[in-house]
This record gives sequence, C-alpha cells and structure tokens, in this order.
Amino acid sequence: MAVTINTLREYKQKGEAFSVLTSYDATFAQLVSEAGVDVILIGDSLGMVLQGNDSTLPVTMDQMVYHTSCVAKGNRGALIMADMPFMTYGTVEAALENAAELMRAGAHLVKLEGTDWMKDTIHALSERGVPVCAHLGLTPQFVNKFGGYKVQGRDEKAAEMMIEHACELEAAGADVILLECVPAQLAARITQAVKAPVIGIGAGSATDGQVLVLHDMLGVTTGRKPRFVKNFLAETNSVQEALAAYVTAVRERTFPAEEHTFKA
Repeated sequence: MAVTINTLREYKQKGEAFSVLTSYDATFAQLVSEAGVDVILIGDSLGMVLQGNDSTLPVTMDQMVYHTSCVAKGNRGALIMADMPFMTYGTVEAALENAAELMRAGAHLVKLEGTDWMKDTIHALSERGVPVCAHLGLTPQFVNKFGGYKVQGRDEKAAEMMIEHACELEAAGADVILLECVPAQLAARITQAVKAPVIGIGAGSATDGQVLVLHDMLGVTTGRKPRFVKNFLAETNSVQEALAAYVTAVRERTFPAEEHTFKA
C-alpha cells in the first residue's frame, strides 16, 4: 500500500517512527522504496553529491523536475517529496508555478526552506492542493546568510522563535515539518508542539521521522562527515541490507544515537 500524508499522521499518532532517504534516480528509488523507506526526498543536495558543487544554490528547477521524474518511475509505494530550489518560491506566484512543475513530474509534496515569511506561500499552495513540508533549523539555501553550516536554535530566544515559527507554518497549512541540525531537546519540544509529523536530521531521536542523504548512509560521503551521519553499509553486506538496517534502526529508535545529536 502506498504511503500518503495520512500514513505519516497515523505514525505520529501511534508514536511509530518512519524513515526518509534521499534518492535522485529510478534505480535507487526502487531499492529504497522496496526496502520499506516511507518517504523518498529528491533533495537539492544533489547539487553537492551529484554535481560536485559546494552548496545547493546552483540547482535549477529543470534539474529538480528531471530527477523527480526519474525517481517517480522507480518508486514502489513511497511518498515522494521534492525540494524547491533556491529562489524558486520567492513570490507566491513563482511558488505556485514551480510547485506545479514538481507535482506534474511525480512529487506528492514539496519542501520549502524558511521561517514565518513563508506563511502566505504555504497557505496558497495548500489551498490549491499542494502538500508542503516546511524546513526549519539549518536551511542550506541560507548558508551565506548563516555564515556556514551551523547548528541552529541553541539559545533560548532562538529556540522559542523556532517553536513559534513551526506552529505558525503548520497553521498556514504545512503538512510536515523538517528540522535540520537543531538541539535534540528543542526538536522534541517542536515535535510535541505541532500535530504535523516532524522529520529530523541531526535533531535527535524524538522526532516522528528521520532523514539522511543516501550517499551518507552508504558511507560514500566525500569531505567532512557530518556528526549526524551513520554508515549503515559498514555493518552489512550489500546496499539492500544497509537500507533495511536503516529502516529498522529508525523504526526502533536506535538511530540516531547520542553521538549523532547536538545539545543546546
């Protein structure tokens, strides 16, 4: 049975953790979905892991549409979430047009990075039948504004603001919240504060779901390995076994462990 937004809501209500992985092509989409991963994210991380850029900023809409369509062809029942690239949702009109392109390519929901300024955009998308994931915390498209890839929400004022933004974006229509590189305690507070399913990456084990970049969880990370990454292939004998191990570890909440999380 295909995973839907309602499936993720049911997981949250039951307290069952769900798994998310990036994928950018049909072959891996099939392997990932057949392994039981609930959500496939076509991340603009492809700009770094596939294209070799030093950030996600150069990724274009045409590239995201292409990779989304590839993933949709290989998918076997996972929910497909696609990133909207840098400055493709700077206005409500642009967001509507570009989200439509991703949905036509096979996405089931789109992901946007930002805070309360996205409320009108999320409301407009939701009204028109486009499910939205709101990405808070370390938002890679803002890397130049942040001055690097840094943990967000470590002081109480910033933490309270992030909780407020999560609630506001949910009220605007966000179906899912994604938290990246925030202290585990803050992620737990946000997960409790909203009814929407919350996905974490570097956000502790209390979130409703976990996401990793496929290349990272297979141990083929180039450059510096992020704290929140675990190489699942190192403990298994094949890609398929590594994917299954990841799904199990997320479901049983043995991943992420203490060494993969951040503190305030």
